[in-house]
Amino acid sequence: MSASSIGIVWNPSKIDEESLRSAVDAVFGADAAVQWWETSVEDPGRGMAADAVEAGCDIVIAVGGDGTVRAVAEALAATEVALGIVPQGTGNLLARNLGVPLDSIASALERVRDSTPQHIDVGWVDFDGQSRAFMVMVGFGIDAQMLVETNDDLKDRAGWLAYVEAMGRALSGTEMTDIMVTRDDEEPQEVRGHTMLIGNCGMLQGGIRLLPDAQLDDGLLDVLLLSSDGVLQWMDTVRSVVWDNGIRRLLTRGEDAVSTESTQHLTAERLQVELSQPLIFEIDGEEMGEITSFAVRVQPGALTVR
Repeated sequence: MSASSIGIVWNPSKIDEESLRSAVDAVFGADAAVQWWETSVEDPGRGMAADAVEAGCDIVIAVGGDGTVRAVAEALAATEVALGIVPQGTGNLLARNLGVPLDSIASALERVRDSTPQHIDVGWVDFDGQSRAFMVMVGFGIDAQMLVETNDDLKDRAGWLAYVEAMGRALSGTEMTDIMVTRDDEEPQEVRGHTMLIGNCGMLQGGIRLLPDAQLDDGLLDVLLLSSDGVLQWMDTVRSVVWDNGIRRLLTRGEDAVSTESTQHLTAERLQVELSQPLIFEIDGEEMGEITSFAVRVQPGALTVR
C-alpha cells in the first residue's frame, strides 16, 4: 500500500487505547500519517468518520463491534475513502463475511495495509422519517433471538446447533402477522409470517448462513420470510435452515437457496413492507423500537473496503 492518510475511529469500550496505538505503529510505522477519533455513546462513529473524510483520510479503520462498523460505513458510502475493520465485538458479522482476521489486531491491520481495495454494496432502510445504512441485515421477528440472544459461546462452539436451540426457544414466542410486501416494480403481495430478514450478506457466527445466496457485491438484497406456525412447520423451518440451505448445500455445492412451505427466499433491489401491527425492528443487531412500515434499497458498489 502506498503512503496514505489513515483515520482510526475506535470504540473505547471495546479496546485499550495503548495496545491499539502500539499495534497501529507496528503495522503502519511510527511515522505513518494517522489521525484518531474516539466514538461516544451519543455517536457510535458516523460523525467521526465524516470528520476523517473531511480531514483528507484515504482510509478509515473502524475499531469496534458491528455498531461501530455500520456507523463508519454509513459515512463512507459513496465516497472514495476506503473502510478498514479491526473487529472487536461479539458478532463481527461484516468482518466475518469479508474474511477479516478476528483474533488478532495486528493481523486485521495487516489486512487493511496489504489488501486490494474492493467495492461492496450498501443497504439502506427508511423508517419513521429517517434513513439508515446497513451492512449485514435488517428485520423483525425471531431474529432478535437467533442473531442477538443466542449464546455467543454456543454459536462459536456448536454452530448450527446454537440456532436450532434459539429457534426452539422462539417457538412459543412468535406471533403470525399480515405483511404487505412490494418487491421492485411488482404488484403488492399480502403474506403472513412472523420473521423477515433482509440482508446484504448471509454468514453469521459459527459459519451459519441464514441467507445462503447473499453476496456483498451482487447488487441485490436477499430476503428470508419465516411463517412457521406449529410444531410441524417449525420442524420444516429447521430442516430448511440446517439441512437444505446448510449442510446439504455445502456437500452438494448447490447454487440456489431452497424455499419451503414455511421458509421463503427472495431477492430484490427494493422492498416496501407494511405490517398489520407494530413489531420490534433491528438494524445490524441494534434494536430500533417498534415500527409498522419500512422500505429497503441497495446501493450497488457504494463502499470501498480494504
